Amino acid sequence: MPLSEQEQRLLDEMERNLYHSDADYVATVGARRARPSAGAIALGVIVGLVGVAVLIAGVATRLPVIGIIGFVVMFAGVVLAVAPPRRRHGLRAAPQGGAARRDSDSE
Repeated sequence: MPLSEQEQRLLDEMERNLYHSDADYVATVGARRARPSAGAIALGVIVGLVGVAVLIAGVATRLPVIGIIGFVVMFAGVVLAVAPPRRRHGLRAAPQGGAARRDSDSE
């Protein structure tokens, strides 16, 4: 049984809205997977090395508190080096949104 014109228009509109919302979702999720910058990696490595040095100093002086502080600093350096940047400029980039609109308009 074929669809009436009104049903066909409604179906086309729903399809366009779905493509548009999917493009927004992909752009938002894709933006969250940013890679850490070289500066953040370098700073993380330096902080991690300082943490290792403090950890070794804690073992050498036989003071567990200094060792624990060294471990925490070392862990913070690793997290800083591998974590994606927190600042996200332009979650919805214009080229991605424009491409999604062009695709839906051509159908």
